[in-house]
Amino acid sequence: MDISDILTSVSAHPSLPAQSLDLQALTRAWVNERVAPEVLPWPEELMARVMWGVGKLIEKVEEQTATMDPKTNFRVVILQTELERWKFLVRSFLRARIAKIDKHILHYLHPTQRTRLSTSEIQYATTHQNLLHAHYHSSFLAQFPVGLQKLDDTAGGIAMVEVPDAEKAVFVRGLRSDPVRVSVEGTDMDFQVGRGEIVVVRWSAVKSAVEDGDLECV
Repeated sequence: MDISDILTSVSAHPSLPAQSLDLQALTRAWVNERVAPEVLPWPEELMARVMWGVGKLIEKVEEQTATMDPKTNFRVVILQTELERWKFLVRSFLRARIAKIDKHILHYLHPTQRTRLSTSEIQYATTHQNLLHAHYHSSFLAQFPVGLQKLDDTAGGIAMVEVPDAEKAVFVRGLRSDPVRVSVEGTDMDFQVGRGEIVVVRWSAVKSAVEDGDLECV
């Protein structure tokens, strides 16, 4: 089974155990986050369940390691392998998000974008930007006139804040049995994506469908 089979099976087997569904949902969120040019909304409920499950796995590993019973050695190895799989996905998911936050930090600190971040990510971005601004100010900004010291100035109709490229091309796959309609703004392109079909299209045209779970990035 490859990663495509894992991702497809999320909607194909709704009767799977909750833990398996969470693993598949986390895998999908990780792939979407790596492909999408902007930070996707923080999956609060999913990550709460995932972190709770990781905590329980750690407790099991610690308990069975402490007993040092030879009969449980193989079970401990299996639990440790499962734990490392979860930890890898969580770390990779968070790193993908942090990389995009770092690249467009002022953009994501704007009130209209903060809702996409978790509380910890907002704290990280705020602290990071404060330190960066203090460094810039002590290095060279203090030598500029007060009116030229802002890092988010929009004077002259030119915004200094860099934003993600919403026109970037992405590959997406349909997840719903009912075809998903996709319209590309500014063109006459209007088509439907059926379940399992893969298309390449501008991110701006499929952003809402990916966030709603109708399409997935590949």
